Amino acid sequence: MGKVLVIYDSKTGNTEKMAFAIAEGARKVGETKVEVKRADETKIEDLQEADGIIMGSPTYYGQMSAKIKDLIDRSVDIHGKLEGKVGAAFTSSGGTASGAETTILSILEAMLVHGMIIQGRPKDKHYGAAAVGAPNKDEVQSCRDLGERTANLVLRLTKQKR
Repeated sequence: MGKVLVIYDSKTGNTEKMAFAIAEGARKVGETKVEVKRADETKIEDLQEADGIIMGSPTYYGQMSAKIKDLIDRSVDIHGKLEGKVGAAFTSSGGTASGAETTILSILEAMLVHGMIIQGRPKDKHYGAAAVGAPNKDEVQSCRDLGERTANLVLRLTKQKR
């Protein structure tokens, strides 16, 4: 069984809605336990216990929020212990061309430094799920897809470790 942890920060509720849609998609994959937590309620031990971590933030000046950044900064205490875990990211932004991709990439960069395996996508939304404002029907589906694809990768990798 694989464990997927969805971590998010949300001020308006948009990123929170995305987090729960991602969790819904991840739960479609059998043998997967899914937990959703706010960034400021997430402990470093939670990161270590997960096989996959999907992290989401509102876009602030093209970067992740302070709460997500704080969690990543605290993760220096477990540097090297997230290696081989699956990672993915998502964001909500205030408009088009307002930094959604750079926000996602800033999260993915931290995951790569930890040695995590990043779940990308060859179609559209290559780097992760993104929404402008409140996620619409298509953006919610993109979140579900990200959760399901990430959970499938977690399951494949955890089966190989057995």
